Amino acid sequence: MTDHGPQPVERQLPTEEARDLLALVRDLVQREIGPTAAEEEEAGRFPREVFRLLSASGLLALPYAEEFGGGGQPYEVYLQVLEELAAARLTVGLGVSVHTLACHALAGYGTKEQQAEHLPAMLGGGLLGAYCLSEPSSGSDAASLRTRATRDGDTWTIEGTKAWITHGGIADFYTVLARTGGEGAHGITAFLVPGDAPGLSAAAPERKMGMKGSPTAQLHFDGVRVADARRIGEEGQGFAIALSALDSGRLGIAACAIGVAQSALDEALAFTAGRQQFGRPIADFQGLRFMLADMATQIEAGRALYLAAARLRDAGLPFSKQAAMAKLFCTDAAMRVTVDAVQLLGGYGYTADFPAERYMREAKVLQIVEGTNQIQRMVIARHLAGPESR
Repeated sequence: MTDHGPQPVERQLPTEEARDLLALVRDLVQREIGPTAAEEEEAGRFPREVFRLLSASGLLALPYAEEFGGGGQPYEVYLQVLEELAAARLTVGLGVSVHTLACHALAGYGTKEQQAEHLPAMLGGGLLGAYCLSEPSSGSDAASLRTRATRDGDTWTIEGTKAWITHGGIADFYTVLARTGGEGAHGITAFLVPGDAPGLSAAAPERKMGMKGSPTAQLHFDGVRVADARRIGEEGQGFAIALSALDSGRLGIAACAIGVAQSALDEALAFTAGRQQFGRPIADFQGLRFMLADMATQIEAGRALYLAAARLRDAGLPFSKQAAMAKLFCTDAAMRVTVDAVQLLGGYGYTADFPAERYMREAKVLQIVEGTNQIQRMVIARHLAGPESR
């Protein structure tokens, strides 16, 4: 057998600038993220200095307008950067996706004055954002959220609890969805809340199966006062803003999933090429070669699917169905690929001495966040067959 090992992903990028950007990301990954990823995840350490470096390098601002310090890059390029970051460490890749999600409301629906005041610091000032939609009793049914914002003149007072907040307790700002009107989707409004606002506190981080370096926590809003100047969009527009953000965020999760799957495949390729049994590398055995072929095919198909959706978004065309398809397929593929990687490593795959088991634990959460894969199937089916009968 020819000694074939993992190879860098061959990417089709639209510009020379994009190729230079991916080269910068790969260099940063090799120097600053990859070497300590396993150790820091095991210790549960959040790499805040890495995020400051990403901010200084313009990598927290890629899909936003240059007018306010953004990178002006199409989603097609931004998502491939996310994939490279997630392949090195999901805590970083997913963290960039969440930060981008947290900036979406202001960038897309804020006034020019709000954007000029806040976006430069959010995009390139070393700040880190979080997105607050879910609640303890409001997950998939996001329109039933109970956190309430009450207006008194030019000030709003927010009361309630948000749950499953990535970067909860460490973020510098939060995009918060709160109820300002009656029940249902039309009574929700978006706010930009400073991370140090009086009355805002975080519970102890959740104890999770994977992504131990990324804090996920409940946030408590106990009389948090927010100026009306920090309301994003119109009153009652918040749920529409949230849904538009989630369509883009699902593409971020899809890209992260393919990054994790690619790392699992690379680990399996390296191991099976070097592991000798019965006098030859185990990658010579047809049963294992077919597993590797299936893993690679799923990764390529997922990458093509999320990039096709991104190109629709970049062209200003509807992409909600394709975003749900990409999130569904890519995260399910990541779960299958990482399980197979553990199998290919045998007993070694089950130990923490090799990263395959970490990839498998991390892949699981990607089937849950940004809308479970069951919700994605509902979204896709609605596009195909219309709303469900009541």
